[in-house]
Amino acid sequence: MRTLKQALREIKPLDEKAMAAARARQDTLTKPLGSLGRLEELSIKLAGIRGEPIPRINHKAIVTMAADHGVVAEGVSAYPQAVTPQMVLNFLRGGAGINVLAKHVGARIIVVDIGVAADIDSHPALLSRKIACGTSDMARGPAMSQEQAIKSIEVGLEIVEKEVKKGLDIVGTGDMGIGNTTPSSAITAVITGEKIEKVTGRGTGIDDKQLAHKVEVIERALEINRPNADDATDVLAKVGGFEIGGLSGVILGAAAHRIPVVIDGFISGAAALIAVGLSPGVKDYLIASHCSVEIGHKAILKYLGLKPILNLELRLGEGTGAALGIFLVEAAAKILAEMATFAEAGVSEKDKS
Repeated sequence: MRTLKQALREIKPLDEKAMAAARARQDTLTKPLGSLGRLEELSIKLAGIRGEPIPRINHKAIVTMAADHGVVAEGVSAYPQAVTPQMVLNFLRGGAGINVLAKHVGARIIVVDIGVAADIDSHPALLSRKIACGTSDMARGPAMSQEQAIKSIEVGLEIVEKEVKKGLDIVGTGDMGIGNTTPSSAITAVITGEKIEKVTGRGTGIDDKQLAHKVEVIERALEINRPNADDATDVLAKVGGFEIGGLSGVILGAAAHRIPVVIDGFISGAAALIAVGLSPGVKDYLIASHCSVEIGHKAILKYLGLKPILNLELRLGEGTGAALGIFLVEAAAKILAEMATFAEAGVSEKDKS
């Protein structure tokens, strides 16, 4: 299995020659130049990621990581922690939003227990990689140890290694964890430098009083822990979550294999901040599926320089936005590969006189 250090060494820049070839082909397809807009941009970026002038997407997967958070004890969520294992069981039964959308786009789901605060019976569709039964309360000390932070990232790396052996052309990220918008807001505030109240939203639907309390809890966590914005593993350990670390590992592992990563919403965005903090070049491998209703997500996208494909006012997580994003990335790849050129179709090109 790749270690974190090995994965970081193997992440390379995008393939400029493949991108140039894809761009040249786009300009010969039977359409006015640039008329397919973002689909054209996506196909060219995909070529650079894969290192192939005409990339194909046949094998799709979404990794949905589940974990709990000690900070829930501070009253930052509208739902009890028991919902996390209940939703994992819903994933395994095929009844959740991510199950429906993954099936719709033809992606397999990898459900991972990386830190749920409950025992979940073994199941053929569940990957058990529990680091601990939830993090510690970050408002009273570090959420996890440095060793646990690195272990969570390496769980993500391990999962990508296993999925690559099955065939993997694109991966989406998803999450489940009651209270996880709180560490995501903390990570976002630390790394982007934005004020806490500007990146902290209502999560599962808290009211104004609870929102003000949530901001105060994050302020307290940052004051107590003082995470170093220039050290991504320190940020993860002090104010992060196991699923956030795991998803950052998925991102890094995919980039090491030249596999595009379609990130979901706010929690996946926080994972992307950690991954990019560890390897800035990873940013080029990221595709933002949508812009979440969570206000901190906009700050993440701006910081990473990512333009979301969709804006559907989603805030569910699980990988639902990533599934929809994968659908459109695959469409972009098919346009590049399957659309006829002017010469092939016998269609006259634009009059250049």
